[in-house]
Amino acid sequence: MPNIKSVAKDVKRSHLRHLRNQATKSQIKTLTKKARTTIADASAAPEQVTASVSNAFASLDKAWKRGIIHKNVANRRKSRIAKRLNALSTAKA
Repeated sequence: MPNIKSVAKDVKRSHLRHLRNQATKSQIKTLTKKARTTIADASAAPEQVTASVSNAFASLDKAWKRGIIHKNVANRRKSRIAKRLNALSTAKA
């Protein structure tokens, strides 16, 4: 543990930020996985697919705006989800 009081506060603050960032990253992974499984599920209603994709996009954008993930990472993940969604819609048509 640091001897200087301000450094000790910085360590504590850094740890809390780390926990918050890890929780957000976990949420992103969960929502992305739900979106992928909903897209792959043939019996899912179109409203359900749209909602899950929208939630995944929103969480990625929020994490990017907060600086938790890089802008290009968020865009790449959104692009991959959209690619799956578009492949599904072209296959049905």
